[in-house]
Amino acid sequence: MSQEVRGVIARGKGAPVEVATIVVPDPGPGEAVVRVQACGVCHTDLHYREGGINDDFPFLLGHEAAGIVEQVGAGVTDVEPGDFVVLNWRAVCGNCRACRRGKPWYCFATHNAAQKMTLTDGTELSPALGIGAFVEKTLVHAGQCTKVDPAARPAAVGLLGCGVMAGLGAAVNTGGVTRGDSVAVIGCGGVGDGAVAGAALAGATTIIAVDTDPRKLEWAKGFGATHTVNARETDPVEAIRELTGGHGADVVIEAVGRPETWQQAFYARDLAGTVVLVGVPTPEMKMPDLPLLDVFGRGGALKSSWYGDCLPSRDFPMLTSLYLQGRLDLDAFVSEEIGLDQVEDAFGKMHHGDVLRSVVIF
Repeated sequence: MSQEVRGVIARGKGAPVEVATIVVPDPGPGEAVVRVQACGVCHTDLHYREGGINDDFPFLLGHEAAGIVEQVGAGVTDVEPGDFVVLNWRAVCGNCRACRRGKPWYCFATHNAAQKMTLTDGTELSPALGIGAFVEKTLVHAGQCTKVDPAARPAAVGLLGCGVMAGLGAAVNTGGVTRGDSVAVIGCGGVGDGAVAGAALAGATTIIAVDTDPRKLEWAKGFGATHTVNARETDPVEAIRELTGGHGADVVIEAVGRPETWQQAFYARDLAGTVVLVGVPTPEMKMPDLPLLDVFGRGGALKSSWYGDCLPSRDFPMLTSLYLQGRLDLDAFVSEEIGLDQVEDAFGKMHHGDVLRSVVIF
């Protein structure tokens, strides 16, 4: 029997979100129904509401979530009812050319639930990132459920489902930060601070946080930044070079998603260094006008990081263990815990930089 639950939807571009009744079908083959316990309010959800991803309205928002598996469909063997899981949007297929090359974190054919959740009038919903977790219960592909230690707090480890993993993975997986490296992170919201935390975990000795908001720079210190640069007051490229012996950082992570900050990242890295783009640009943004000789002459690597190049089955349990050991402070990312009807207010707080993460608690 299908179930009716409460969830947050975006009906149209720019319209305030609303709480509606959502119909969740029984799981089919390869699917699972998860009772959501906590879900973070991510900037990607705001992108969906603003039409910055696509125009497949109405959207069922929310995707940074943790909860309990309630039902599974035929053929599901990796999870069972009662399992505590973090939801992911990279359920790898195992068969595409990336998976066959032994690089499943690049999977080009990730799975989502085959069935659709709907409104009570039958209108099909588009779940954000194939998840849709601002809802009491959600239907996902079973491969989107990653089991982690149930001792972990859902509000904290649920953030591994997107923002924290994106930033931390941009440093560790994509950027290859290792002990003794110098790292600069431009943009210190939830994703940028995830990158700061990842650089600290990896043993970077110089971690430079760059932002225009003094509050965010203070937050970055708590995650391991050794230096801060207010880009409203100081040229960030010159400041990063000065803090790295005049050379530039070994790895520069751009967590804003704008051409001008990407250009700053390019010139703030050392020769043969690495630039990682993890901030999400909007469709109309173009690459900055860089002399091709500079691209050639500086060497190194220019990379984009999609979901922190993570493999959820590998990374989520490991990072949860580090959290439970006190070595990764996921609780510090949780600025406030809110109810389902406060998501629109949370978008406003996020837009004004008042929070790292608001987390909906069910």
